[in-house]
Amino acid sequence: MGKTPITVKDSPGFASSRLGLVIGLEAMRMVEAGVASAADIDTAMKLGYGHPMGPLELTDLVGLDVRLGIAKYLSESIGPAFNPPQVLADLVHAGKLGKKTGEGFYRWSPDGKKL
Repeated sequence: MGKTPITVKDSPGFASSRLGLVIGLEAMRMVEAGVASAADIDTAMKLGYGHPMGPLELTDLVGLDVRLGIAKYLSESIGPAFNPPQVLADLVHAGKLGKKTGEGFYRWSPDGKKL
């Protein structure tokens, strides 16, 4: 199957998903605080860490509503490191769920291309 298994203790969230979510939540907090734009944060992660896409673009692909639900669950299960940033809740409340609605941290064309 071409997969490499890892061993993890039974705990909330998947190992890679938990790590990715923490990075994504911090990226959102940085946008919220005006540290840098979504595009600049994503570029930093692509160039600095070799990620194929940045954490905010990935959030748009996964769905902001999905990320918010996971953050709430892990916040309750694990602790405040997973508290969702207000910008995430605000975007979801506004119906901006990412690629599937055409807008999130980025704008998306109807054919699914980032604008």
